[in-house]
Amino acid sequence: MSANPLAPDWLVPPEDPNALAAGVWPANAARAASGALSIAGADVRDLAREFGTPLYVVDEDDVRSRARRIRTAFAEAFGAPVAVYYAGKAFLSTEIARWVTAEGLNLDVCSGGELAVAVAAGVDPARLGMHGNNKSHAEIDRCVELGVGAIVLDSVVEVDRVAEAARRHGTVQEVRLRINSGVHASTHEYLATAREDQKFGIPLSEAGDAVAAIRAHDTLRFRGLHSHIGSQIFGADGFAEAARRLLALHAELLAGGEIPELNLGGGFGIAYTAADEVTPIEETARALAAVVTAECARLGIPVPAIAIEPGRAVIGPSTITLYEVGTTKPVAVSTGSTTAERLYVSVDGGMSDNLRPALYAVDYTVRLAARTSDAAPALVRIAGKHCESGDIVVRADYLPSDVAPGDLVAVAATGAYCWSLASNYNYLGRPAVVAVRDGKARVIVRRETEADLLARDTGVTP
Repeated sequence: MSANPLAPDWLVPPEDPNALAAGVWPANAARAASGALSIAGADVRDLAREFGTPLYVVDEDDVRSRARRIRTAFAEAFGAPVAVYYAGKAFLSTEIARWVTAEGLNLDVCSGGELAVAVAAGVDPARLGMHGNNKSHAEIDRCVELGVGAIVLDSVVEVDRVAEAARRHGTVQEVRLRINSGVHASTHEYLATAREDQKFGIPLSEAGDAVAAIRAHDTLRFRGLHSHIGSQIFGADGFAEAARRLLALHAELLAGGEIPELNLGGGFGIAYTAADEVTPIEETARALAAVVTAECARLGIPVPAIAIEPGRAVIGPSTITLYEVGTTKPVAVSTGSTTAERLYVSVDGGMSDNLRPALYAVDYTVRLAARTSDAAPALVRIAGKHCESGDIVVRADYLPSDVAPGDLVAVAATGAYCWSLASNYNYLGRPAVVAVRDGKARVIVRRETEADLLARDTGVTP
């Protein structure tokens, strides 16, 4: 079929609108003989009946496998163990924390709440890293009290705060220093975190003074530099350039004392659509290892211990969101001299369970979940039920044209920054999260009820 003129250039009309693009869907996603989608052997129709919709469905073995693959890829590339910190901000629950740490990863948190989840999961505090550009005094004190492995200092102001907390608790706290490397990653403006005019980190030119301030405190131990250039980045060039800049600074700072580690951050991209060309993690690891090894040799310094912080690459592709279609509405749109039609498909969730399309204008993939169809493909826009015209879950994709009220649809790659950004806008309860493994499903985060929504309202009569 020819492309709908309303479709974006990257979206190619599919030969089969029922097909599941490799790399976009969970590793254990498949179509059953009935046409229904299954995740790790669990039929999505059964999941919807038992747990309701919207529903996040996580392929547990896929999460674990991705965690192992990243850890193995970097260890093999560097020829030594690499500390891999799962970035909890992507999606964190006690179960997720237990999975990733069981697979050999550490855990990165960036708030008191995320720290509380890690503690509730039984994660050894020594395996935690604490981020954040504005850590409260209470959060810093709690980290030091618990023995968090490393606190990432984001400003000079935090140096004295952490040093004083360590003094109160009679300990020496290990710290990293986040550096704004100035590398402009090729990603959305809101996802780039190393450009000059933004809130994170300390400029390269000010790092020497900051490290001197750290070393002046006997209650702090400088563990090393930290960099994070952004998220959803394809290719290794940006990461490699950031590593070069940090190693040059690392070499200068060695004159003042030991620096055991270099944290290269994360931000490795994943596929949200078939058009996304993902860099294999092994390729990224080899490229970074080559740069680090070559630069250290050129600078005449030992290769430091390496740490990285992937989140999206671990959890993102492992998860789908199930919705039930409520209404469909064909809309005629003028495109210059012609008119084309887009089919609006409204579902029972929206920006309260996936804010990313409204926040970042990102694209997702959608498929019929409970059946397949031989109907011709139609350009669709998956809309949420919120009172906002920008409440769009999937801006453009093709579904069989007979998609109808009552159908289940599945949106792929919703593991990262969907549940964690979820809200109660329009007083919708946040969806449940179920983990599936070997055909069995269990709730790892329960669905919010109306009682939950009213629980904090002090005007409600008991």
